[in-house]
Amino acid sequence: MMNYSNIFVKNGLTYQTYRDLIDEKLKAGKTTGEDDSEDMLHYSKMNVHRMTRVDKTVQLTEEFLGVLANVNKKYHLLVISEGWCGDAAQIVPLFDKIVQAAPAHFQLRFVLRDQYPDLIDQHLTNGGRAIPVLLILDENGMVLNKWGPRPALLSPLLTDWKKEDEDMMVVAEKLHGWYAKDKTLSTQQELIELFRGLN
Repeated sequence: MMNYSNIFVKNGLTYQTYRDLIDEKLKAGKTTGEDDSEDMLHYSKMNVHRMTRVDKTVQLTEEFLGVLANVNKKYHLLVISEGWCGDAAQIVPLFDKIVQAAPAHFQLRFVLRDQYPDLIDQHLTNGGRAIPVLLILDENGMVLNKWGPRPALLSPLLTDWKKEDEDMMVVAEKLHGWYAKDKTLSTQQELIELFRGLN
């Protein structure tokens, strides 16, 4: 049986520590995962810029803030991620903004996918270890809900882009172009529905 509370408390990284770890790895010519290839290093470097941009420019919608204002209990947000993941770069800053908006009700921690294969294998997407994955835990460490790895309407688009072009750089450009135009609104709308169920 997976002990989510133990992972959250003992192994979870704060958002700032997660960001710092990615920076430290890059300075050493490494990524957070097991693949330190030039492509993965490139993705990680670009993702640092993407996370910084989302941190600075994106705000939670009024609807989302209203939903968070109605939360009464305390919850733990456990995120499975990696610094090289493009979807994660566009999404995980939102999780930090949720905690900033309701710090009395939410704590946020990150774990790296490749360090916790048993954890991600409990939360596969179509049989794959797709990330990021957000797990909403109650104070006892029970998983109440899960979200990820990307907004639902983006998944079929990504599948089509991969069929059209085998060059992952081209696919990544289309992916990040979509995120830039969407400005996190699709992600926020799905998360609103998730968080609306909390009390």
